Amino acid sequence: MACPVQFLCRGIRTVGLVLLYYAFSIGITFYNKWLMKGFHYPLFMTLVHLTINFCLSALTRRAMQCWTGKPRVILSWTDYLQKVAPTALATALDIGLSNWSFLFITISLYTMTKSSAVLFILFFSLVFKLEEPNPFLVVVVLLISSGLFMFTFESTQFNLQGFSMVLLASFIGGIRWTLTQVLMQKAELGLQNPIDTMYHLQPLMFVGLFPLFLYNEGLSLSTSEKLFRVTELSPLLYSLITLSIGGILAFGLGFSEFLLVCRTSSLTLSISGIFKEVCTLVLAAALMGDRMNMINWLGFAVCLCGISLHVGLKTYYSKNKGPSLRQLNSKSPELELPLLRLNGDDSAAEFNDEDEEQEITLH
Repeated sequence: MACPVQFLCRGIRTVGLVLLYYAFSIGITFYNKWLMKGFHYPLFMTLVHLTINFCLSALTRRAMQCWTGKPRVILSWTDYLQKVAPTALATALDIGLSNWSFLFITISLYTMTKSSAVLFILFFSLVFKLEEPNPFLVVVVLLISSGLFMFTFESTQFNLQGFSMVLLASFIGGIRWTLTQVLMQKAELGLQNPIDTMYHLQPLMFVGLFPLFLYNEGLSLSTSEKLFRVTELSPLLYSLITLSIGGILAFGLGFSEFLLVCRTSSLTLSISGIFKEVCTLVLAAALMGDRMNMINWLGFAVCLCGISLHVGLKTYYSKNKGPSLRQLNSKSPELELPLLRLNGDDSAAEFNDEDEEQEITLH
């Protein structure tokens, strides 16, 4: 039995990791909306973020290799192009369309519409047989769909173009996270560690998104005074710094999710995500002037009920079935970061009080 001090320390650690996740997740949402007000090149912004993510993930891999003394996984070109490319393309389109939509819609409408990704994740999980069908999923679909309809019904700040972009991004996001789960569960690839997954995804994501950038923004950006036709150094430095901040936030978001799952559980991340949506909407109304009527708030509450039911069902079914090949041992050294290693025998004792195994879940 763990003593009260250990419970207190664990609680403080969990709260700290949740707050870190909130800071990066909510921060990048408001950052993207703020940047799009004066920098109307969302695809170029996404390409910059992908480049920064690749560099930071490469540095992290190098640090982990120096710490553990074990070489990191490097995929062959065959596996890279055949098995990683579909996931990378879906991820690039999901992120690119999501960032693009900030040119047209409010943060509240973006947050609510993006929540519908759960529906598409469920659909593709059933298609790829990652989820077992059960009647409660119908209730989840009805609740989320009804909530989305109520939220957009008579919305005073509704924009069809931006809404369509986010909805398409959510659909592609369903494919993205399903393929990501399949990718990370293939033991022969060795991509169970999300840092390795990020490292391998970024280059193909860049290549997949680059043609769309050239078609939509290439000519306009090349003649813009924001970057390539700048006449003074200070505006150029300002643009580069602001774009770099977004890349750091994007990497921090993925890294904080990794920390939260590794040191607590995927259930903690799922529940934290629900409350994060509430915090985002409240901050959007207070800071950005987003207007929401009573029907919109009620629709949001209905949607959260559907997401909460989905999280509860996954928790129930995962606890009532035996370990599967698709489960990862949380005590695997591949899933433990150097900065989180504990000294002495306290490490094993603490892990025994946590979940023995954690299933890769879709977020």
